[in-house]
Amino acid sequence: MSTKQKNNDFQDIFTGRRSIKVYDPTVKISREEMTEMLREATLAPSSSNMQPWRFLVIDSPEGKAKLTPLARFNSRQVETSAAVVAVFGDINSAENLEEIYSKAVELGYMPLEVKEQLVPFISGYYADITPEVNRDTVLIDGGLVAMQLMLVARAHGYDTNPIGGYEKDEIAEAFGLDAERYVPVMLISIGKAADSGYPSYRLPVDKIAFWK
Repeated sequence: MSTKQKNNDFQDIFTGRRSIKVYDPTVKISREEMTEMLREATLAPSSSNMQPWRFLVIDSPEGKAKLTPLARFNSRQVETSAAVVAVFGDINSAENLEEIYSKAVELGYMPLEVKEQLVPFISGYYADITPEVNRDTVLIDGGLVAMQLMLVARAHGYDTNPIGGYEKDEIAEAFGLDAERYVPVMLISIGKAADSGYPSYRLPVDKIAFWK
């Protein structure tokens, strides 16, 4: 566990978040603290609790050198951040169904009879859905965990930037992952901001929400 004082003011966390392009390159994040942030991020919800998110943490000079040409329009974030987390969705996430639900029973989170009802139903669902629906599902769940990670990072005193501009069709294979299995969601640069960033305009709620 990190001994750093966390920010528990949620209002400050989400209103003060900025998409930071340049970081202080001298700031590093320990593997222990990064692990803690990822653990906290994975408290995000997911379809059937399959937790399809997978994280590739790129924080070494060698890893960043490999990533930079794949994210060449966002190279400042890659080069100056403490780390870039590549978020993927695992289309085979249902392989963990039995483990997830058995552990829930073991920990007292779920009665055994509920688990015995749910597991066959969920297993059948994933066996029947189309690849397109499965892909859409893991992308939605990946977006949920990505947003949670950005807020968690801010609570730990760091800044982030979600990055969609990179070679999604090349990144898995470049880092030795199965490109057929792992669907790229986004990159998230994490570090200490070198400047304060700037706020952005949001459309008013009465323009984007509808009541019936």
